[in-house]
Amino acid sequence: MLKTRKKKHEEHIDESWLIPYADMLTLLLALFIVLFAVSTVDAAKFENMANSFKSALNGGTGPLDYTSPVSIVEQTSIPTSESAIIPIDDQEKTNGEFDQNQLKEIKEKIDAYINENKLNKSLKTTLTESGLIITILDRALFDSGSAVVKKESITLAKEISQLLVTDPPRRIVIAGHTDNIPIKNHDFRSNWELSAQRSINFMELLLQNEKLDPTKFSQSGFGEFQPVASNDTNEGRAKNRRVEVKILPFGE
Repeated sequence: MLKTRKKKHEEHIDESWLIPYADMLTLLLALFIVLFAVSTVDAAKFENMANSFKSALNGGTGPLDYTSPVSIVEQTSIPTSESAIIPIDDQEKTNGEFDQNQLKEIKEKIDAYINENKLNKSLKTTLTESGLIITILDRALFDSGSAVVKKESITLAKEISQLLVTDPPRRIVIAGHTDNIPIKNHDFRSNWELSAQRSINFMELLLQNEKLDPTKFSQSGFGEFQPVASNDTNEGRAKNRRVEVKILPFGE
């Protein structure tokens, strides 16, 4: 009889481990239910659900303690950095339009000077996408075959220099051009040399104005190779003999 009772007692297994195991299964089930539920909601709802679940696990107030469902604050429409950033193409377009408007204002100021001093036959302005061009026919600055600015034209050059003062300073390119008649004097071997020296001399005269920044200036000579009119007529050749002052857009 004692052996039978002892045997039954030995066969009894301690089942206390089932309690934490059942709790763990319950928590896992709750976790999967929550994950499934939040898989179809937005980020704001997920954050609220996660906070509630965390509070429940930490012994705080859980979602079941509320008499009504947890209210979720609707997201307000707050501009993000993505919506605040102007696309690069649009930004460049806006900057380009602003720059063109500034160049247009400079053109109007120079045109007013030209009209006031009745210099329409010697000077003209052209606004392009590559900059504002002031064209000065050579007869307004130089004698034929010479690169020395005429004395009566020094005042003109100084007044033009005043019109080139901008804030902030812009890059300016002085370019010399000739017709296609070969040069015939001992000072210059070609029209290239003549056009280059004319642009240098005119640039140096402009830079006597201390308000201009020499680091923003450059020069070039194109000889007869960039005509704006036919070299077959005297009128066309006269148009080709010129000095161009190009005021560049910012960034150029």
